[in-house]
Amino acid sequence: VSCMKKKDLAGENIICLLDDFRMIGENGFHILLWRLFFWACKTWACLGEPQDGVLGPSIRCLMGNYTAQGLPLPFVKKSLQQVLAGLHFLHKCCRIIHADIKPENILLCGRSKRLQRLLMATLHCDQGTGGRLKGAGGDLGNQLEESDLMSIEVKIADLGSACWTYKPFSKEIQTQPYRALEVLLGLDYGTPADIWSTACLAFEMATGECLFDPQPGKYFSRNDDHVARIIELLGRIPPQIVFSWNKSTKFFSRPGALLRLSRLFPRSLPGILADRHGWTPQDAAAFSAFLLPALHYAPERHASAAQSLRHAWIAA
Repeated sequence: VSCMKKKDLAGENIICLLDDFRMIGENGFHILLWRLFFWACKTWACLGEPQDGVLGPSIRCLMGNYTAQGLPLPFVKKSLQQVLAGLHFLHKCCRIIHADIKPENILLCGRSKRLQRLLMATLHCDQGTGGRLKGAGGDLGNQLEESDLMSIEVKIADLGSACWTYKPFSKEIQTQPYRALEVLLGLDYGTPADIWSTACLAFEMATGECLFDPQPGKYFSRNDDHVARIIELLGRIPPQIVFSWNKSTKFFSRPGALLRLSRLFPRSLPGILADRHGWTPQDAAAFSAFLLPALHYAPERHASAAQSLRHAWIAA
């Protein structure tokens, strides 16, 4: 990534390691990464390259101040433009699958001194528990004017789970709520898996609620519930996708029939936005039109990062 960033400005949406050094341990040579080293020491200002500005907390922390209604849509659109531009760079220029797009891995970046002070004041935010952003003067979200919020940039972080597009390292990738269907089913995956996660990220940023939040039950697993929730939202999975996996009987008894869950409650994406989040039918339809191509069952038919960037909803 660092090498390719020197050739393509689109890489500015991906944070890079400053450097590395080697140490000899009982198991041989170990490579230690400067960025991870300073992260552990909580010296946040040292994390970024000079052009990165000061990297602050993540989108997850910012969302803690807008839980009821999601983040303001202009900020959501701007942030998604930067995330998608970063993914386009990773996918096309670097031939890398990020494999863990989620709010915790999208960091805020402030270039003005005022924004840097606000972001630096929140370093103790507990991202693991979705803690609220507390600075010297209260919640970060309550301190930011709309113009300040729109001045914040975002950068994709944490390539610890990443792999090459031509050489996946693991069958199990992605944090559960953002996991693509093909990964859940154990099928081959590629860059479309990142686009699926980005659609889940977009919905959560815009509404404050996970698109899919599967939970285990007495007689079914979390994965069972996840597949069921996907079917409820997107409809029946085509048999050619289900049975392209030689272990399909782990989830399905026959085409379209889940093995351990029989009662499903179909819902439409525009309906969820209108009924649960109070969106107008026009706004719900426009946002759904942006999300649904990224959630297509056939990975090869997912909208790419470049195609998503050209969509009317995000470009407006």
